[in-house]
Amino acid sequence: MDADGLLRALDGVHADAAIHQATAITGMPLFHRSLYATDDLREQGTANLLRAAAATGATRVITQSFFLGYGYRDHGPEPVTEDRPFAEPTGHRGIDRHMRSMRANETQVLGAGGIALRYGMFYGPEPMTRQLFAMVERRRLPVVRGRGTIAPIHLHDAASAAVAALERGRAGQAYNIADDRPVGFDDYIGTMADIVGAPAPRAVPGALLAAFPYLHALTVDTGIRLSTAKAKRDLAWTPAFPSIKEGLPASR
Repeated sequence: MDADGLLRALDGVHADAAIHQATAITGMPLFHRSLYATDDLREQGTANLLRAAAATGATRVITQSFFLGYGYRDHGPEPVTEDRPFAEPTGHRGIDRHMRSMRANETQVLGAGGIALRYGMFYGPEPMTRQLFAMVERRRLPVVRGRGTIAPIHLHDAASAAVAALERGRAGQAYNIADDRPVGFDDYIGTMADIVGAPAPRAVPGALLAAFPYLHALTVDTGIRLSTAKAKRDLAWTPAFPSIKEGLPASR
């Protein structure tokens, strides 16, 4: 976020490419304000990084985008492809802040001939996943059964997609990056419980999550399946963990 400091830190450095994977998320976001610092990174942080990339002579830029730019809503049973509208205004103030930042991120990078990777929801050997495992083990993480479907992506597969995009991605293109199988939150948390040998998670009405607006939008309002055919074709990429059934056991 410090443009001048970034340029000073890179003074005299030559780079072939810049990969933007910055985030300010430190735990499970419950409120829209939990994402505001990351929204700023997507907007101003991206502008600063593009300026720094140009100063180092980098000719390739890849940025981390997010699958929920397609919208926090039910997208139906058909997989969503990259030609769907992305990061459009919704009329919801909290969500529109996120949409504006995702739109700014992609507009800047794609406009400069870069590549956007529209990642699914990250999981893997990292603090947030371990935090969820701990909550499931203590039976402190309920589910809303039958509601909410998301596209997950293991961190190792997200990283391999970035390498593939660096080597084979087409300038000015966006790619969906996700597991082969979407998952409901009830199944996601239930799979965690099976792995740690915990009792099945308690089910609660979706209305109880209304006190946590962002979490409600993610786990109750959203149903989405991603098509990754473009990434598999253009990048010669495929996930090593095709679903959470393989990926979660490797994430503890």
